[in-house]
Amino acid sequence: MPRLGVNIDHIATLREARKGIEPEPVFAALICEAAGADGIVAHLREDRRHIKERDVYILRQVVRSKLNLEMSIAADILDIACDVKPDQATLVPEKRQELTTEGGLDVAGNPSRIKSAVRKLEKNNIPVSLFIDPDKRQISAAEKTGVRFIELHTGRYAGAKTPGAQALFLKELIAAVKYARGIGIAVFAGHGLNYHNVIPVAGISGIEELNIGHSIISRAALAGLERAVKEMKALIG
Repeated sequence: MPRLGVNIDHIATLREARKGIEPEPVFAALICEAAGADGIVAHLREDRRHIKERDVYILRQVVRSKLNLEMSIAADILDIACDVKPDQATLVPEKRQELTTEGGLDVAGNPSRIKSAVRKLEKNNIPVSLFIDPDKRQISAAEKTGVRFIELHTGRYAGAKTPGAQALFLKELIAAVKYARGIGIAVFAGHGLNYHNVIPVAGISGIEELNIGHSIISRAALAGLERAVKEMKALIG
């Protein structure tokens, strides 16, 4: 059974809609842990559109499972991560205009900067994962940076419009997991997974962790956060 990391970014998105003080992402993290989440994920974006530095520092104090900080390789973000010392840093691409992360990190096209970021984080005893597309070229490039973990971008599978396309992208994920495991890299997965499409991905042998945010927070708005987390745990199990 893969572990479940719950991304709480959109709790902060709701807070920022009014530029107020509620809902509090830290409280959401505690509810998720109590409901069985195996980790908490938060993305400190360069534009600070949802999660703020304050959130990250408090989360570091209260999260007792695993704090996974999603981040770019911008110098100021790297400095914050090295100060906070999350249990894991996941390097992701960022574009200011995007609504959400649109694809995986291009490790093959930018190996030196990414390798430098990995070294800085690992020097501060922070394990690093790279968020990449399920592509052998990117997986091979990730291996050369020295990371022991990758997170496969499941967006193409999750966004497939037909059963045939979804089946094709599921095979792509299965092949990527097999290849990564074969060269000694642990595999996580996430992006666009929800209560309707998660079971086939959770069933892929070799995937150790699924990181899911928007779907769980959306479900929580109607059913409550504790119930939303428990329902997702039941599905991936």
